[in-house]
Amino acid sequence: SVCVAGFLAVRADIITDAPVGQLFVYELHREVFQSEFEPFHKVFHGHVYNDPMVFKCNKERFPDLPQWLRFTQRDPYENGFLYGTPLPQDKGRNIIEIFVINKRSYDTFRERLVINVGPAVKRMPYQAEFFIERREIEKVLPAAVQKEIQLDIQHLWGTDRLDFVNITSALDRGGRVPLPLPGYFEGVYVKLGSDRPFSKCMLRLETPEHQRECEAGGKLIGDCSTCTNPINCITWCKSVLFDLSKPVPPAPLPTVGSGVLAWGGEFSPPESPPERDFFPDYIVTVIVPFALALILCLILAYIMCCRREGVLKRNGKTPDLQLYHHHTIQDNANELRRMASGDRLTVDPPRQCLQPLLMAEQAMAER
Repeated sequence: SVCVAGFLAVRADIITDAPVGQLFVYELHREVFQSEFEPFHKVFHGHVYNDPMVFKCNKERFPDLPQWLRFTQRDPYENGFLYGTPLPQDKGRNIIEIFVINKRSYDTFRERLVINVGPAVKRMPYQAEFFIERREIEKVLPAAVQKEIQLDIQHLWGTDRLDFVNITSALDRGGRVPLPLPGYFEGVYVKLGSDRPFSKCMLRLETPEHQRECEAGGKLIGDCSTCTNPINCITWCKSVLFDLSKPVPPAPLPTVGSGVLAWGGEFSPPESPPERDFFPDYIVTVIVPFALALILCLILAYIMCCRREGVLKRNGKTPDLQLYHHHTIQDNANELRRMASGDRLTVDPPRQCLQPLLMAEQAMAER
């Protein structure tokens, strides 16, 4: 009964809410899915596994995620993150299919995440975007790290009524991929909002003095540059303030004309281009390469035909004994092949190979 109930059990969908204008982060924990792949007897024996897992996420009946949602997972041994900031046009229900692939056994598990995008619950007319140079997107999305960054900015802003609006990797902003060495990071942009105005040190970002310091390569000093964790320090020259409390003036309406084009006069076609002498170009592009090729062919023909040594001249310079050895090699090889291929009873006995050689040496000695 327990086995049947386990096989027929239906796993409920995960339902979560995401308000418009605020950062949404959902962490996919590997240890949650670990028990879905192991047999029951191994689980009961208390054996703990740490299998590499790969997450694949897409919108139901679609090949990719919604436009406002992104997914990242740096390594199969690390957790995955779904994150993004929904806009007003993204309101509604988003069903996300999560496929978990166990890289050890290559088993697959499927789960559904339902994200209900609702209206904005907080009004944040004052927003600020900060650049953290020594961070990566996977290291900022955990809730504990977000809390650390938020505490530093609370001290900077002078209020605790802060919420994350967006977190973006510098690679999505056109940044360069860092070298795979210690001390190199891709950088992260964090955007926070509040209903409280900016502090005095934050307003220094909009002063001409600060802009001149950034152009000269300087850094903002004082209380605004303090940070609890050194890797959470802010690069002030890449930080921007957004004051949404002021109404944005509408764009000017386009002026409506009469709809009739002005008279530009009679069309005067351009005159024919002046004549050009192409003979120098012909010499450079055709005659010169042809002459060079002809000279090379003559040199090659002279080397191949007129500089050959010839068989008679070569034999005249070669000693007679060496020539005799050369001519008898092929005859001896043919005789050995004939003896190996035919019947030994019908093949003539081999000739003495040394007798002609000795006779030739005696003749040469007599000379």
